[in-house]
Amino acid sequence: MTSTVAIDNQLLPSVRNFLGQPKRLLIGGDWVDPAAGETFPTVDPATGGVLCQVPRGRAIDIDRAVHAARVAFETGPWTTMRPNERERLLWRIADAITARADEFAQIESLDNGKPASIAKVSDVARTADLFRYYAGWATKLEGSTVNVSMTRVPDGEFHAYTLREAIGVCGQIIPWNFPMLMAAFKLAPALAAGNTVVLKPAEQTPLTALLLGEVFLDAGLPPGVVNIITGFGDAGAALAAHDDVDKIAFTGSTEVGRKIVDAAKGNLKKVSLELGGKSPNIVFADADLDKAVPGSVNAWLSNQGQACVAGTRLFVEDSIFDEFTRAVAEHVARTKIGPGLDPDTQMGPLVSQEQLDRVTGYIDQGIADGARVLTGGKRWGTEGYFVEPTVLVDVHPDFSVVREEIFGPVVAAMPFSAADGVDEVIAHANDTIYGLAAGVWTTDLSNAHRVAKRIKAGSVWVNQYNASDLALPFGGYKQSGWGRELGADGIALYTQVKAVNIAL
Repeated sequence: MTSTVAIDNQLLPSVRNFLGQPKRLLIGGDWVDPAAGETFPTVDPATGGVLCQVPRGRAIDIDRAVHAARVAFETGPWTTMRPNERERLLWRIADAITARADEFAQIESLDNGKPASIAKVSDVARTADLFRYYAGWATKLEGSTVNVSMTRVPDGEFHAYTLREAIGVCGQIIPWNFPMLMAAFKLAPALAAGNTVVLKPAEQTPLTALLLGEVFLDAGLPPGVVNIITGFGDAGAALAAHDDVDKIAFTGSTEVGRKIVDAAKGNLKKVSLELGGKSPNIVFADADLDKAVPGSVNAWLSNQGQACVAGTRLFVEDSIFDEFTRAVAEHVARTKIGPGLDPDTQMGPLVSQEQLDRVTGYIDQGIADGARVLTGGKRWGTEGYFVEPTVLVDVHPDFSVVREEIFGPVVAAMPFSAADGVDEVIAHANDTIYGLAAGVWTTDLSNAHRVAKRIKAGSVWVNQYNASDLALPFGGYKQSGWGRELGADGIALYTQVKAVNIAL
C-alpha cells in the first residue's frame, strides 16, 4: 500500500520500495498472509500519517509460527549445524545489517520517531555488533568435568560432566522504544545458542523487525528458525501462554510483565523480563559540572526520554542545586526538535498519540501538584507527537512525576544535603519499586564506590550515563525484571545445563 505520508526527498529508493510493498508474516521461512486476513496501520509519529498497512497476527498465526519453530528445532538442520557454521551465519547477518544501515535507520526513524542520524550510529550499529558479539559465543558453549564423591556408592568409579544446551522454542516480545536493538538483544544470543524463535514486535513499531526478516532469509537462515508475527497484545498473550514454547522473553512495562508471568505458568516455561525504571541520577557538589550537565541531560532526554533506564529523578547537592538545574534547563532549551529525517534534529517526536497524552498528562499533574517548570512543560507544535523537554523543580517525593515512570522527556530535580554523609540521598534513590539503573557524578573516587555499592540497581554509571557495553550484563533489581541480558549472562538466558554421570 502506498504511504499517505508525503515522502521526503531524503528517502532512499529502497525505503520507498519497502513501504510500498505488501507486508506479510514470516512463518516457516515463507512470507504468508495472516489467517484472518486482517491488517492495521503503522504511522509516522512526526506527522501522524499512515506509513503502510501491517498484517495483524492472531493466536492462530502464533500457533502456526510456534509449530514451524518446533519443527525447525526438532528436525531441521539448525540444531545439528556445527557451531562455526552458526557463527558464520550470524556474521553474515551482521554484515548485511551494516551494508543496509541507512535503510534501517530511515525506517526506524519513520516508524519510531527517533532521529535517523542517531538510529544509524546507535541502534543499527549496535544491532550489527550484537550479532557479531554473539556469533563468537556459538563456538564457546562449554560444559565441564566434575570430580564426584559418590558416598552412597563408595566403591564405584564415575565419569561426570555437564553439557550446556539450547532451551528450544523461544517466544520473544519486544518494545517500541528501541525496536531493532531490542530485537537483537534477544535474537542474537538465542540463535547463537541454537534455539528457534517466534518474534513479536510492538504494534507501534513493526517495520524494522520485518526488514530483519528479509535479512535473515537472504543470509540463509534455515526455515522456521526465526518467525515474525506482527500484531497486538492478544498475539503476545497467545505466545506467552503457548504450551509448546519453552521460554518467553519480554521487554516492556512492569504491568505487562506481570501478565506475561501469569500467562507463562501453564507449562512453567522459563521467563526473563526487562521491565520499567525510575532511575536516580545523583550529582555531588564536587562533580565536574562541564561533564555532569550534558551527561545528566542525556540521562533523561536520550531517545525522547523513552528509555527504561532514563535518569528521570535528578538528585543534586543543595549547594549547587540552583546553578545546576538552571544550567540543565538552559542546555535542553537549545535542543533542536523536529522530524527524525531532518539531519539537524536532536530530538524527535514521541511514538504515538497515546504516549503524547500520557506524558503531557503527567506534566499537567505535576504542575497541579505544585511543581515549578524551569523549561518546557507542554506540547511542541501542532502536528505529530512532539513534547518540549521539561525540567521540573519544587517537587515532593510523593508526586506522581517522581514516583511513576513517565517514559518521556521529563525530569524531576530535587536537592539533597551531604553534610551528614550520603545516607539521605541513597535512601531517596532507593525509594522506588524499580531498580534498573542509576548515575553518580563525583570526583571523589571513594565516594563513588561507596554510593555505587549501596544503590539498588542493575547498572550504576559513574561520571557518565548509559555508556553500556555488549559484554556487560543488563537487567534490574526489584520490579525492574528477572534475569540479565547481554554478555555471558545473555547466553545463560537461552541455555540449560545437563549433568551426565557415567558409572565406569
